[in-house]
Amino acid sequence: MKTTLSNKEIIQVLSQTLAEMPEDWLRLTTHRLDIYNESLAKSEFLEKFELLVEKKKNKLQALPTAYDYIRLGHPLSSLLEWALAKENNLESVNAISFSSQTMPLLAILRANKFLNKKTRLYISDQLPPLFDNILLKDVYQYDLEVIEVRKGEPLQEFEGTNILVGDTPQDNCDFLLSLYPKLGSVVLVLNDDETYVKEIQHVRRRESIAMTPHNSLIALRRLIGLSKVEEEKKETNPEKLKKTIQEITHSPKDVALGSCGLSVQYAIMMGLVHFAKDHHPQKNIKFIVPPNCYGGTNDQARRVAACLPHVEILDLPVDSGKDMVTELERILNDTASEDAVSYVIAEIPTNPRVEIPELEKLRETLKRERKTSEGRTAVKPVFILDQTFCPNVHFFGEGGYLHDATVISYVSGSKFPSGGLCTAGYAVANELAGPYMSYIQKHLKLCDNTATDLQVEILTKEMPSMNERIAKAYQNTRAFVNFIQKQLPEAKINFVSEELAQASFTPSVFSLDLPTKGDSPEKREEYKRNLNHQLISMMIQALPDQSKHCVSYGQLKGCYWTIPATSTQGTTKESDKDYIVRVSVAADFDLEGHQLVFKEFVNSYY
Repeated sequence: MKTTLSNKEIIQVLSQTLAEMPEDWLRLTTHRLDIYNESLAKSEFLEKFELLVEKKKNKLQALPTAYDYIRLGHPLSSLLEWALAKENNLESVNAISFSSQTMPLLAILRANKFLNKKTRLYISDQLPPLFDNILLKDVYQYDLEVIEVRKGEPLQEFEGTNILVGDTPQDNCDFLLSLYPKLGSVVLVLNDDETYVKEIQHVRRRESIAMTPHNSLIALRRLIGLSKVEEEKKETNPEKLKKTIQEITHSPKDVALGSCGLSVQYAIMMGLVHFAKDHHPQKNIKFIVPPNCYGGTNDQARRVAACLPHVEILDLPVDSGKDMVTELERILNDTASEDAVSYVIAEIPTNPRVEIPELEKLRETLKRERKTSEGRTAVKPVFILDQTFCPNVHFFGEGGYLHDATVISYVSGSKFPSGGLCTAGYAVANELAGPYMSYIQKHLKLCDNTATDLQVEILTKEMPSMNERIAKAYQNTRAFVNFIQKQLPEAKINFVSEELAQASFTPSVFSLDLPTKGDSPEKREEYKRNLNHQLISMMIQALPDQSKHCVSYGQLKGCYWTIPATSTQGTTKESDKDYIVRVSVAADFDLEGHQLVFKEFVNSYY
């Protein structure tokens, strides 16, 4: 897609588009999935956008969705990439924006590690102050040579990869990395290599985020010559936000604020790898992960292990009749015998089956002293708790479920903490896990994956009301679940029991396994999958202001529907995917309207 436009024409197009852009381009975190084709992410949006440009028509609202979720990309980041690609006569896919200034570099280094290629980074100005090449070599095992050059100086011919930090490509330059202080960066792939484009995109998908809509808008305004004075100044108070998070979680330790939940998880994983290198040298590391947990968690964990020969992923079965604690006890005994360092990543409740292990048994399993095969005391495991579905539950502090085990908890702030208004995430630790937090902070900053000023502002505003919203959303969800059970008693519903709710586990998400029919398992599965789509379509068509396609949850209003196997479990092994309906309910929810539509669905299909 290389429609020829002069720089003047590009600026004219951008100016008109920004003046007329839909409000949702700046506001939404999850876009319309009914007009989204994942296999054509960004490309379909830009192709239709260019048709509008050619016809000189303004129908921006009708453009197909660029990405389903803004941490992956969105209309404004796509527009910024389109403009920079046009200026450099490149395909739009060859321009990739990041909220981080260093993650594009890490993405190229990761690709070159597997291609067995050397990398040179040419700089004329200073790199971000937290850049640490020694850390990249020692912990990430990336090989990078940094060379200082004068602006405009030609780069040396090199059999490996040349990356230039700057605004204008030079001869022998393979990648141009343009830094936008406080906004992020854009990397241009100058050699038309699809391998690098895909690898860089995958890093953005799993270990970082795209430049945010707010920051992309600032970058676009600069591109068309609007004065920096016109940029809105944000007054943020991270310390106030951190205090709120500590009060909610009962954590005594510092809070790590990241650009998204997966950014935080990546900092946790690399921070713990770094800690083990310093404190348990020569020992292998085992990350123990449920095979059917959130696809981003699963994929990222395996990507980290793929880069480091001393790191391995072990599957932790938690659903389909498997008991998390029993399986974890078995695995920890094995890893202790091998004298390995064990890091457990698990969701409580599990997603999408909404199951909760016996927490007293889990606590005892995590605390238990174990021996190596040679009789030495084994390293105690660290439990990395994805608490996104119940961020109000107390695992730390006096009376906390896991108060005297070694636990790091993290949450995707795009859910209840922000009410779906931003993607930020956070991590906290209890007393025993406190020593790990400085390592996590170090890697969060090295990757420049910290929360943006606007994200901090949104969380600071929304988090004080989080527990109240969670309580109300749970009440709505319980009422909807009870209604479904009465209307369709043969359906299998995964939701917390009343007893668990009394124990403070009050999620507002449940999964629905619809009754099916057919002469064979294959026919029954096919019929059920069709029913899933029929139910979701009926809800959204009947209640478009309330019910929506969505891979997220915790929003301030309505009801959100997805099929995990085709969304949140995108990279999970096929045998571990869940072809069921996952429903999430907000505090502001039209219960009666949803009940009427569900009753109509039952009357139509059963």
